[in-house]
Amino acid sequence: MAIKEGDKFPAGTSFQILGDGGPADVPAADVFAGKKVVICGVPGAFTPTCSDDHLPSFIALADEFKAKGVDTVACLSVNDAFVMSRWIKSLDAADKVTMLADGGGVFAEESGLCVKTGKFGGTRLQRLAMIVNDGTIEKLFLEDGTGYTDLSSGAGVLAAL
Repeated sequence: MAIKEGDKFPAGTSFQILGDGGPADVPAADVFAGKKVVICGVPGAFTPTCSDDHLPSFIALADEFKAKGVDTVACLSVNDAFVMSRWIKSLDAADKVTMLADGGGVFAEESGLCVKTGKFGGTRLQRLAMIVNDGTIEKLFLEDGTGYTDLSSGAGVLAAL
C-alpha cells in the first residue's frame, strides 16, 4: 500500500547524500524531525522533464519556500549520490536544494510510490511532490506515473503552503 497524506514518513528509511568524504547514509529522521521539508520527487536525474521543468520549478522558488517556513527543499530520486550531486551542480543550485539519493530504489519500493520502467531504467520513483512537517506527510502531490503537470510543480506546492 502506498504512503498517503497523514502518514508518518517511513522511520526506517535512509538516503545517501554526497559529502566531502563520499556518500553518507542519512536517516529520514535526520532529514524530517522537527523540520518542514518540501520534496520534489523525480523518476531520474538528468532526464529532460526532470532537468528542464520539474526540479527547476523548485530551484526557482527556493527562497519563497524558505520565506513560508520551509526548512529544507529536497530532491529525491532513484539515482546514486554521485549522480545526484553532479546533477544539482549542473543546475548551479547546490545551495538551494538538498539531493536525497535512493540509489537502490528501497524507498520507492517500500513506500509504494515506484514505477517499473523495464529496460528504460528499472524501478523509478513516481513523479511527485510532498510537504513533510516534523515527519508527517501533510500534502502529497502524486502524478500519474512519470508524467508531469502543474500538480507536482514548485508553484503548485508553494500555493499549498
